[in-house]
Amino acid sequence: MCEKCKGNYYITTPIYYPSAKLHIGHAYCTVATDAMARFKRLQGYHVKFLTGTDEHGQKIEDKAKAAGVTPQQFVDDIVLGERGVLDLWKLMNISYDRFIRTTDDYHVEAIQKIFKRMYDNGDIYKGKYVGKYCKPCESFWTDAQLVDGKCPDCGGEVQEAEEEAYFFRLSKYADRVQDLLENTDFLEPRSRVSEMVNNFIKPGLEDLCVSRTSFTWGVPVDFDPGHVVYVWIDALFNYMTALGFENDKYHDLEDFWPADVHFIGKEIVRFHSIIWPAMLMSLNLPLPKKVFGHGWLLLDGGKMSKSKGNVVDPYILAERFGVDALRFFLLRSFPFGSDGNFSNELLINTINVDLANDLGNLVSRTVAMALKYFGEALPAQQQENPELDAELLAMASGLRDRYEEQMEKFAFQNALAEIFKVISRANKYIDENAPWVLAKEEENKPRLARVLYNLLETVRICAGLLTPFMPDTAAEISRRLGGAPMDWDSLNKFGVLPADVAAVSGPALFPRIDMEKELAALEELSKPKSTIEIEPYTEESVDFDTFCKNELRAVKVKSCENVKKSDKLLCFTLDDGTGTDRQILSGIAKFYKPEELVGKTLVAITNLPPRKMMGKPSCGMLLSAVHKDKGEEKLQLIMLDDSIPAGAKLC
Repeated sequence: MCEKCKGNYYITTPIYYPSAKLHIGHAYCTVATDAMARFKRLQGYHVKFLTGTDEHGQKIEDKAKAAGVTPQQFVDDIVLGERGVLDLWKLMNISYDRFIRTTDDYHVEAIQKIFKRMYDNGDIYKGKYVGKYCKPCESFWTDAQLVDGKCPDCGGEVQEAEEEAYFFRLSKYADRVQDLLENTDFLEPRSRVSEMVNNFIKPGLEDLCVSRTSFTWGVPVDFDPGHVVYVWIDALFNYMTALGFENDKYHDLEDFWPADVHFIGKEIVRFHSIIWPAMLMSLNLPLPKKVFGHGWLLLDGGKMSKSKGNVVDPYILAERFGVDALRFFLLRSFPFGSDGNFSNELLINTINVDLANDLGNLVSRTVAMALKYFGEALPAQQQENPELDAELLAMASGLRDRYEEQMEKFAFQNALAEIFKVISRANKYIDENAPWVLAKEEENKPRLARVLYNLLETVRICAGLLTPFMPDTAAEISRRLGGAPMDWDSLNKFGVLPADVAAVSGPALFPRIDMEKELAALEELSKPKSTIEIEPYTEESVDFDTFCKNELRAVKVKSCENVKKSDKLLCFTLDDGTGTDRQILSGIAKFYKPEELVGKTLVAITNLPPRKMMGKPSCGMLLSAVHKDKGEEKLQLIMLDDSIPAGAKLC
């Protein structure tokens, strides 16, 4: 840590399940975390900001199978692909320092060691799970915890589950966790504490099922084949494995653990405030300093959800209104600890009132008057008027401390409110001093210069404190103030700008939006549009006897490799049930990695005459489905259930 740093600060978002449809609700928590991370950097802390993706579990495996791809392909596409998780974080200007995927090799290795440590100390034991399971939430529930027989978190159907499993002695830590929640500030807002204690601990905290045998997509329990680690052990320990706990990938655990704060959605408070501290207690590890469970963004009274069809596309909103305006809206409009009702009307109104009328208007008017009345720079000779200047200067000088107090409480809405009180006061200051009147008389020029200086300096302080929320806008305002300093120390002082500051012109920061026209445009854009194109059907008929001459067989992939000097071909060695390996070449290299296909059961036409491709014989053809999405060709091999034996005839 450098000598000038105030200290280390570790802040995390939850690692997100890689949903196939990302919406503005996904961005909410991460934008808040980013604002806090940027605030701490502004203060002078050495910040580690962690985010990532939670990629294991039964629902991933099921969705991948339905899509005809491997689970790894499925998550890779959503995390790394166009408009995937990393694309969204780039769009929203998220300044994370580290990104973890639970499929990362170092994390998988660490989770196996952690599971074994808890098993060795007696806190994990083998048994049989019988109860209810919610697949979308990856959660186990007792009958008493269900609401009208459904999952209390998502309201979805639960399944009867019965399988051999390992259990974590969660009940052993019930008293210690209850004491942690009730007698410390570990969990905030405090309203979440009674919910956790009364709904989960006091009714009797049962031991937690921590392994599964009914699916395979997860971290294997290395000492008991057939078991995979419960996704919530896998997911929660990411906060430590990403720093190097039980692995050699990173080496900054001592610098940053325990975490200063985990920001999470309220739906996963139970996992973070009960299960997470209990597992850390089991390993005698320090607990995070704080868990903060924020509310949801609601749309039409309900949580945004792809399954409900009420998602809001952040790409559309960012394209039309700008990323900074969208970031600002999310943290200006809703108290971070409570639910917020999202609407396009509220978004547009917030931009028009706060950003166009107040902030944008203040910057534009001030810079324009400075340039109009004084040209390149203000004159050094200026005249103060304590009676007219005192209130604005006092509010601007004390703004940083008031703002800091709210930011430390994660009260982003209140911190922004403090800034906009000063912005509002500055706009009023313009009207009180009427620079356009002062400009008419030469003898009033020193006073005019001071009025404009006070406004420019107020803008500097406000813009500097807006940096965590609107980094690009703050940088642009600094440019218009001649490269004004916006470091933390300077934001608590009035008079940092040189008296002869030179302002720079620029277009309106936030043009006013026509509400009626914009709402109509958004409604049109939100209508579902099909981007899938399929080949047109042929009108040529094929008689039944001719079709039956095709020999369709199930084949197992024994090996697969790229063909040298070809960027299209993969060479398959296949078990076709005859006892002799079959070789087929297929032009699908742009869609699949060879290692992803080994062990898969595919469909082949086996009675085609052999032909040579790149000097290699190809004996047959693998069947696949082809379509176009947004003009780009997509291909998926037809895969069969692995229980179907090699050589089975398809009919």
